[in-house]
Formats: sequence, structure tokens, C-alpha cells
Amino acid sequence: MATAELTAHELIAKHRPTLDQALEAIRTRAYWSPHPEHPKAYGENGSLDAAAGKAAFDALLGSRLDLGQPGTDGWVGGETSPYGVELGVEYPHADLDELLPAMRSGMRQWRDAGAETRAVVCLEILKRISDRTHEFAHAVMHTSGQAFMMALQAGGPHAQDRGLEAVAYAYVEQVRTPDNAEWTKPQGKRDPLALNKRFTPVPRGIALLIGCNTFPTWNGYPGLFASLATGNAVLVKPHPRAVLPLALTVQVARQVLTEAGFDPNLVALAAERPGEGIAKTLATRPEIRIIDYTGSTEFGDWLEANARQAQVYTEKAGVNTVVVDSTDDYKGMLSNLAFSLSLYSGQMCTTPQNLLIPRDGIRTDQGPKTYDEVVADLARAVDGLLGDDARANALLGALVNPDVKARLAAAPGLGEVALASREITHPEFPGAVVRTPVIVKLDGAKPDDESAYMSECFGPVSFAVAVDSSADAVELLRRTVREKGAMTVGAYTTDDEVEQAVQEVCFDEAAQLSLNLTGGVYVNQTAAFSDFHGSGGNPAANAALCDGAFVASRFRVVEVRREAQGLS
Repeated sequence: MATAELTAHELIAKHRPTLDQALEAIRTRAYWSPHPEHPKAYGENGSLDAAAGKAAFDALLGSRLDLGQPGTDGWVGGETSPYGVELGVEYPHADLDELLPAMRSGMRQWRDAGAETRAVVCLEILKRISDRTHEFAHAVMHTSGQAFMMALQAGGPHAQDRGLEAVAYAYVEQVRTPDNAEWTKPQGKRDPLALNKRFTPVPRGIALLIGCNTFPTWNGYPGLFASLATGNAVLVKPHPRAVLPLALTVQVARQVLTEAGFDPNLVALAAERPGEGIAKTLATRPEIRIIDYTGSTEFGDWLEANARQAQVYTEKAGVNTVVVDSTDDYKGMLSNLAFSLSLYSGQMCTTPQNLLIPRDGIRTDQGPKTYDEVVADLARAVDGLLGDDARANALLGALVNPDVKARLAAAPGLGEVALASREITHPEFPGAVVRTPVIVKLDGAKPDDESAYMSECFGPVSFAVAVDSSADAVELLRRTVREKGAMTVGAYTTDDEVEQAVQEVCFDEAAQLSLNLTGGVYVNQTAAFSDFHGSGGNPAANAALCDGAFVASRFRVVEVRREAQGLS
């Protein structure tokens, strides 16, 4: 057992104020974040500034990341950055029959530590990660293809916020039931019945985090910290192309757990050999009792059907849709949509794909606009946004894998191209595959077009779908969310009846809705502590980040009762 260098008392004194602020934030849903977004905010109080973070990342290249895990039977690696850089980092490969029992061995002490101690240990892990935000930003950038600023913000403070949010929800759910209760039931003339009752949150077992390629930390931290904060050990199985950010996370977690006197094997890494495909093997092992997964619908459905011994949380594919009925800020609408379609080359689970536009056109503050005019103006807005290559590179990042490039190449064959994709050269990374979005015009009344717009086309591909009316757009929205799911829905309308109709669809089908966004907030962005990412109520995801349901089933409350002393 590790010798504690950080006592629970010290950690509570250090982190309880932050935990209390997080609890208040999820109660009020107001803006709050303890993790700065600006790169220049780092470099003091032990955190790495930009130069030190880059140097720390460079030092990792070509290295072996030895985590000191039991059951290491070899070394694996092979990540290549979407920017064309060979990372050359090697990670431990685990003998699961040795690693999994070792992970369970520390769970009793972790369970007995209590909800508050677990929470502040998790906050110390997050603080250590935050101090290395610049280093993590390069790791995220060179595994996901995100541009640096997005990797720093989304892969750093925003991901850390989502992890802290999960800790706060986990704490709330665990302390909802008191530790102890004195129970007395009157019996009339007889002595009352009296019991002492003790209630203990007990973990389910080992949690498995199956990481994704595009947002390894942002999508990974909620499940990781929700499980850890509720007493479970966590086995992290990264995406083979995005191991480094989560391996560094595991490294930090193991260091903090050791210093706090807990078994470091409460958090471990399961990297895989090329083509090994260990996710299915792990997901059905009896030791695995919780699974968090972000990725394809096919594998998400497989997990839900086959990992019967585990509580499974999935974020899968959806067809995100925007209804365009009318607007009182036409320029703002076009600018907002252009940014939403372009950010990270559309490689976000929240990026709009289908824009449903009445074929007779829409009402705007600039007068009526036909369907063709709206689509042409949107194409010009995207062109204008990405016309400067330096700005385009900063917004688009790189295509994360060859499958995205293939879908982009195939998109022009699906319909009339309103905006063609173009290739952009990255001045620093000539091996990067950078492409601007394509917009394809489709007809909602043609069955041949339906197969395109009713399927997710992940990447910088969007469809401007002509519909007969706004009412038809609303009904197509309903069918899309019900059958395919959606992480996000957007709508532009100045008509109260259309707005109400869209809202009713989103209430009925449990989809998160953004109305009339024309400023600096976009449909594909969500803020921790305030916005819910997904709903858990449509086929795109069976859970929301983050709410009580996301954490409450990761533990169970076990009661021990005994007769009160001195009473019969």
C-alpha cells in the first residue's frame, strides 16, 4: 500500500472550495469555470507555460511511457499525427488476467475513504492535468487533428470542466443518503422498535473507458471521473490513434493516487497491439461492470446488446439538423452557420449536417430569400470565413483519418454541389490533410436523396435539403431525431408557431435545441456546468453529459442495520 504524502485533510482544505463552487454551478446553471481558456494564463504556480509545455511534449516523442502497471507483457505504439508527425511513443501492453485483479485490490480502501475524499483526490488529479494544459494540448492536437487553439481549449480546460462536473454530480448523488440514521418506530404501550442504520455507497466494480479519436479528453473525462469519484477502478482503453492524451491522464492519476495513499492501480491503461481489437474482449469480461463509450453506432449498439454484465453509457452517431424558417439577422445567421460547419472540419458529434430550407424560400431582415439564394449566400459565408489560409488552418485543423477524407471525396456524387471543398496547405505541417467543407444540395421530396441526408456523414459535409414548407421541415426533423438521433438541433425562425412546433419535437424526441444563434455561441458548442451534452433520450446517445443519471448507477447504497444499543 502506498504511503500518503497528501492527507485527506490537506486535500479537503485545498479543493473543497472548488468542489463547493462546482456544486453551486450545477445548481444555478450559470457560467463558471476554474480552468482558464487563454494560453497566457499558464506559467505560474507550477503550471507549464507555452514553451515549457511544448518542450514537455517534444520530450515524449520517441519515448517509452512506463506507468509501472502490473501485468505488463510488452510494449505497443504506432500513433501518427494527422499533421504527419510520427509520435513514436510506446505504452505498456497489459496481461488482463494479471492487471484486472490488481485493479480490484485497492477498491475496498477507496470505497471506505468516502465520497468527499474521493472527490478531492479527483480534483487534485484535474489540477495536475490543468497545470500541464499546454503539454496536453499538443498531445490532443497530434492525435485528433484539432488545430492548436481548439486542442488547448477543448482538450484542456473544457475537458477538465467536464471532468469536474462529473465529480460534482457524483458527490451530490452519493451524499443524498446520510451515512447514518437512528430509526425509531413507536409501538404504543410497548417499547419502541429502534435500529441503527448505516448507509454506504458501494462501487459496481471496474469501469472501462473506451476512448475516441476526435476528443479523447473531452469525451473521456466525464466517464473516467464519474466512475472514479463513485469508488470504481477505471481501466482506460484509448482509441489506437489517440493514446497519448489518455495515457498521460492515467500517468497523472496514478501519481496522485499514490501520493494520497491509495493503490495506483485504481486507474490503469489498456493499450493494444495493431489490429488486436481488445474493446470487445474487455467489454464482456465479468470484471467490467461499467462501460463508457463514444464512437460509431454499430459498436455502440453491439456494446448495449452484448455487455450485459455492465452498465453501458454510449454516445453514438446522430444526424444533427437545423430548421431554417426565417430570421431577423440574415447576416448573423449565415456567419454563425458558416462557423459551425467549419469548426474542426465538421468532425464534432454536434456539428450540423442537414439544413432544412423551404424550397419557396425564407423571410429575412434583408427581404425574401429563395432556397437557392440562401444556399449560395451560405456558401459565400463559408468561403469568406476560410478565404485566408492561415485562418482556415486555425479553424479547420486536419482530417482525423482516411475515412473522413473518403466521405468528403464521395460527397459531390450525392447531389448538386453548392460549395466545393478545396485543399489547404499547412505551413508548419506539410503532411496535414486540410480540406474546407462541402455543401451539397438535396431534395427532401426525392427518395434517392433521402439515403444521403438520413445517414450520418461524419466530417466536413453538409446537406442543404429543400423541403415543401416549414411544417414539412418540422416533420422531417421529428423523423430524423426519432429514427437516427441527434446530439444537437438548431432552428432559425421569427414565427412563434414554428418555434413552438420545433420545441415540441425536441421535447417529444428528447433533443437539445438552440434557437436563433447569430452571435458568438454556436450550436456545436456546449458549456460544462450549464449545458447538457446529449439527452440520453434519442438514438444518438443513451446518456447526457452530465446529469444525475450519468453517475447514479455507477454505485449502489448498501444498508447495514442493527438494533440500537439498550433497546429491544
